[in-house]
Amino acid sequence: MTIAVGDSLPDVKLKVVGPDEITEVSTSEFFGNKKVVLFGVPGAFTPTCSNNHLPGYLENADTILGKGIDAIAVIAVNDAFVMRAWARFTGGEGKITFLADGSGVFAKAAGLEQDMSAGGMGLRNKRFSMIVDNGKVTALNLEGSPGQAVDSGAARLLEQL
Repeated sequence: MTIAVGDSLPDVKLKVVGPDEITEVSTSEFFGNKKVVLFGVPGAFTPTCSNNHLPGYLENADTILGKGIDAIAVIAVNDAFVMRAWARFTGGEGKITFLADGSGVFAKAAGLEQDMSAGGMGLRNKRFSMIVDNGKVTALNLEGSPGQAVDSGAARLLEQL
């Protein structure tokens, strides 16, 4: 069952990718006592994720943070080393927190997983965005069409802030 507005995030462990270190954190620690914009992508370095989804959040980071958001995070079913490389490649280090869900534990627990095995990618996130306030989902946007970042993009999320 897909997570919904009003639900609490599942409490799982994720890797937080920093420029010099990778740390493990629980979702309750990361999302507790703050308001966070979280968006999920099927994979780092994939065309829509890199060219359409992530750039909107990078370009609007200051505006989003100026609306009472404490942090912006992106999550993908990729290992922490791939997420670090993607953060560096896109210029996202220090602007957005890159979260690695290497085994898809968060994706499965939140009901946001999709099977992309036919394309050789295995289990991945659905493309989504959400606002999380103290661990609780207050807005959720699921992308309606593959290869698009309209329903879950930064412009849509800004309308909800």
